[in-house]
This record gives sequence, structure tokens and C-alpha cells, in this order.
Amino acid sequence: CCAGTKETAFISALTAAGLVHSVTRSCSAGNMTECSCDVTLRHGGSASEGWHWGGCSDDIHYGMSFSRKFLDVPFRNVTGKSGSGLVAMNLHNNEAGRQAVAKLMSVDCRCHGVSGSCAVKTCWKTMSSFEKIGRFLKDKYENSIQISDRLKKKLRRKEKSQRKIPIGKEDLLYVNKSPNYCVEDQKLGIPGTQGRECNRTSQGPEGCNLLCCGRGYNTHVVRHVERCECKFVWCCYVRCRRCETMTDVHTCK
Repeated sequence: CCAGTKETAFISALTAAGLVHSVTRSCSAGNMTECSCDVTLRHGGSASEGWHWGGCSDDIHYGMSFSRKFLDVPFRNVTGKSGSGLVAMNLHNNEAGRQAVAKLMSVDCRCHGVSGSCAVKTCWKTMSSFEKIGRFLKDKYENSIQISDRLKKKLRRKEKSQRKIPIGKEDLLYVNKSPNYCVEDQKLGIPGTQGRECNRTSQGPEGCNLLCCGRGYNTHVVRHVERCECKFVWCCYVRCRRCETMTDVHTCK
């Protein structure tokens, strides 16, 4: 369903980033024989500023290489023409995901010195949490760029007035506009949101305002019956009360 949309671009980038993140973490943890920490940072630093490289820096170079071989090479081999526009778009989105991991690398340090002073620091490079990488890619998804659907080697923006604006390596690209995910479409495999349970007080994606696509929602009361306030009685059984709770459930119209 929905090939070439901004949603598939997001999934491609997230998959590539996830592979880099997972493989790199395994390398740093010593779970893989092919890689370890980033050995290029074992020496050096800035003695004048009181810090040096140490610890185990995440080696994303191996993770990036593994992700390219696993996701990009088979895709090129199947199509047989890596220069076509659609293939180039997919490869670009894969790389955008990997670049997100690299861009969000940070430096962590540990202080050494008498009584906890920071006379000397040992520093190492580490990846951000995958949650932070996901938020970064979600922002790129919200600002993704539509490109021309004409198959050319060079990726071009759809809007002619914007074609002189360069496409960044971290941008997500799509060709086709997204279908209406609010309404059921069996042919495309879209279930729609009618009947979905939603949160009336939330402003997020699970909130009734957004999830119900402006159609409104129904409210019905659900009764829950469960055992509660259980106590052990000597000897030898458990005595419980029967508790009932009433909760409001909201579902999209």
C-alpha cells in the first residue's frame, strides 16, 4: 500500500537508522566478533583543556557500513538500475536515516580528580537514544519534500519554483501524496479510524480530535467487575471483595 509516500519514506529512514543503532550497540557491548569500540579515538584529546579520549566510543562506521550492505546493495541488485529516480529516492531515504544517527552523536565525559574535582576528564562518543533519533526523523517526515515523479538520475523537487533549493542529505523525499488514512479503503488495505478508541483529553495522535479526523466521537460507559481488597484468612483461603468501576470509553464516529 501507498508506495512512494512520505510514510514509506519515514519507515525506510527509521529502518536504516534502527539497523545502525542496533549493530553499533552490539559492537560496543562486545557481542560481535567483527567489530568493537571505535579504535580511532583511543589516543588524543586536548591535554591543555584537561581531557582525553577513553572509554568505549560507539563505532558507527561499522554500523553504517552494515546498514548500507544489508539494505541498499540487495535493492540495487534486484532493480538492476540504481540510477533510476524511484530507486535513488529510496536509497536517499535509507541514507537519511543513517545520517540522523551520525548527526545526533554526542560526547560523554567522566571526571577524575581529588574529591570529585574535574582536573582531568575522560571522554567518549556515544549515540543518542533511539527515541531521540525517532523524534528527529519524525520532524523530517513532517517537513518531507515531494520530488518529481519523472524518472531521472538527479532528484528534483516537484515545485518548479523551489528547484534551485538543494535537497539535503538528511531530508526525506516522497513522490506520491498520501491517501486519506481516516477513511476505510479495502483496496489499499487502509482500515480507517471509525470505531477506534481515543483519548478525549489528549492533544497527541491518540486524542479524539486528531484520531477521529474531525468526525467527532461517541461516549459509552463500560462496567468493570473485579476482585479487590483480598486478604489471606487463616487457614487457608483468600477472601476478597467484589469491586465495580464505571469508566467512560470514547470511540471515533
